Amino acid sequence: MNLKFEANFFDVKKRIRISPFRKIILGFAGVILLAALILMLPISSAEGKFTPFLDSLFTATSATCVTGLVVHDTATYWSVFGQSVILILIQIGGMGVITLGSIFVMAAHKKISLAQRSAMQESINAQEMGSVVGFTGFLLKGMVIIELTGAVLLMPVMIKDFGIKGIWYAFFHSISAFCNAGFDLMGVREQYSSLTAYTGNIYVNTVIMLLIITGGIGFLTWRDICTHGIHFSRYRLQTKIVLVTTAILLLLPAVFYYVNDLALSAFDGMTPTEKILASLFQSVTARTAGFNTIDLAKMSHAGLTIMIILMLIGGSPGSTAGGMKTTTIAVLVMSMIAVFKQKENTDCFGRRIEDDTVKHAAAIFMMYILLFMAGTLVISMNEDIPFLTCMFEAASAIGTVGVTLGITPELGTVSHIVLILLMFLGRVGGLTLIYATVASVRNYAYKLPKEKIMVG
Repeated sequence: MNLKFEANFFDVKKRIRISPFRKIILGFAGVILLAALILMLPISSAEGKFTPFLDSLFTATSATCVTGLVVHDTATYWSVFGQSVILILIQIGGMGVITLGSIFVMAAHKKISLAQRSAMQESINAQEMGSVVGFTGFLLKGMVIIELTGAVLLMPVMIKDFGIKGIWYAFFHSISAFCNAGFDLMGVREQYSSLTAYTGNIYVNTVIMLLIITGGIGFLTWRDICTHGIHFSRYRLQTKIVLVTTAILLLLPAVFYYVNDLALSAFDGMTPTEKILASLFQSVTARTAGFNTIDLAKMSHAGLTIMIILMLIGGSPGSTAGGMKTTTIAVLVMSMIAVFKQKENTDCFGRRIEDDTVKHAAAIFMMYILLFMAGTLVISMNEDIPFLTCMFEAASAIGTVGVTLGITPELGTVSHIVLILLMFLGRVGGLTLIYATVASVRNYAYKLPKEKIMVG
């Protein structure tokens, strides 16, 4: 009898076992819900009043998913306690819920189980399960060092502008920039102004851009660089693709913005130096950071379209950034080139890319495009605003960017719910979402007959 009971118990336990992908999704959802309840409390708002649940849920989702879209100005609406909760959520979102939990387990000197290692591997996009613990330690040390360095570099300017509060401002913006979150405290000058007060400040622009880029290229890339130094030929294929793709996506849009958008009459009051800085900054921030140093509503339709594309692409795997990732778009482009050249395999830097990787990239691309267009259509159906503006907000949400044309606080309930869903789905990641929602399919030994179809 006891043996039968134990057998049934373990059978049930096996059936309710949660996959690593679902753990990641449930982890983020749990943190967001708890934080939303905390942000509802009077202690979280500057006026000491209760915040509506949808507003607190939107803010908690945006912070945990390191997006930066807001329905209330962070500096003026939230108290120091509320801002601290938001900053903690940004930090959690930047490193990942599963990674944070694993760090606590490691700190308690407890053994990390195989299931925990598997969840950590998926959370940080590590390539090998055996190196997960060591890589997690590298990630934690790197975040602390970089964020502290960024805060120290920002302190002189922030203390000069805001007094002793400048210390808090320096830490807040350093963490927000490195985690590609886009939350700011510049609303004390003008609500929703972001970093427009520092358009011509070379020092602040440089520090913020370096923090964004550092967080956006990913710790997998940084570990490869730390291991092999500046010897590009020794890097892994993924590192090479990340660095080259990132450079292209930073430089080409910056040139376009300078030649096209910053030449518009709306920006005639800016000096040549300010225009160069603004062009670079918008190119950097569009790929999931969420800050802005100019009024984006003044940009041309072509400029906004380029920014939408950059937002959808996002950062790199294993980073604090969101989006479909640089490697995804690079693999698809290389696959397209291989088809044009009538080559059997997709290759890059003298290496062949597996067919499974190409299929995964195509699946992720289609998933993001479908979610993006669905979100855009729902917002457009519920709001009396231009379609391009709806596209911009939807892309900012699904790419976890946070830049906005200023309409987010004015949107209705349905649109806010859509943006919440897009931010959440964009942060948990393409493959994580696919694997968590699609039931596992048994691999049969046989294969179905092939039949060709015409495409293109």
